[in-house]
Amino acid sequence: MRSWWIPSLLVLVAACSSDDRNAPGVPPDVPASLSSTSLDGAIALTWTDNSYTADPGLFQNYRIYSTSYDLDHNACGSSWQLEGTTVAPEFVVGALANGTPRCFTVTAESVDGFESDRSPVRSDTPRPDSRNIVLYARQFQADGSGFRFWDDLNQDGAVQDGELGLVRRGDGPDIDFFVDRNGAGDLYLTPVRAGTGAEYYDENNPVEDLTSIDFAADRTYRTSGILAIPGYGYVFEMDGGDGFKRYGAVRVSHVGQDFLIMDWAYQTDPGNPELLVRGRR
Repeated sequence: MRSWWIPSLLVLVAACSSDDRNAPGVPPDVPASLSSTSLDGAIALTWTDNSYTADPGLFQNYRIYSTSYDLDHNACGSSWQLEGTTVAPEFVVGALANGTPRCFTVTAESVDGFESDRSPVRSDTPRPDSRNIVLYARQFQADGSGFRFWDDLNQDGAVQDGELGLVRRGDGPDIDFFVDRNGAGDLYLTPVRAGTGAEYYDENNPVEDLTSIDFAADRTYRTSGILAIPGYGYVFEMDGGDGFKRYGAVRVSHVGQDFLIMDWAYQTDPGNPELLVRGRR
């Protein structure tokens, strides 16, 4: 069985069982790079799409693997498991335990079923966080494609942490916005609830961090979809149902084919357009 030396992890990683093939064939190019984003109970992976672009007629799909990671010894485990397949150069590995590190790698499979060697290995650890929230394009997956900044679930008029930053289905009426994908493959943040609108914080420039979005008033909010652009900030105005407006902010950090990753903030003071970073503790 072959093994690969991974300089970034200083470990020898055993090959997948799927590499034990003897039949002749030409696999796609090896994915050249692999990046990750820590999420709450999940890891978002993105990689170079060179396996497809080098020969689209040969390419079938990508295969995503994971195994345990020993942080103390900087070593990946040897029991790699298939997490899923995709044709896009991105994948969210879900149902992971927060605080438990894992190693990830990606291969490419040809239309004839021949699998490439592995991409560079990436280690990452899921963690609870109000940042790095994944929302899917509704056309790809309705579950997890909608977002509500605050929902007064117990109807007491006060904001509790469990009522903030709620990821929901994108086809429901009780969300502030959902992620829409047009025919060209672009992703949009599209307001849903009556009284909800969105606008760029600065339509000409990205923002360095979510904390750069400090004020939401003095603008006209659109109720149609607004293009999601990596690095750009967005402000939302919502009807609080009590005569006061509510304000929220989003900074998009990644836009892919099937999902985006964003940070969010919400001002808990009714009618106050000054935005504070606030989320689940």
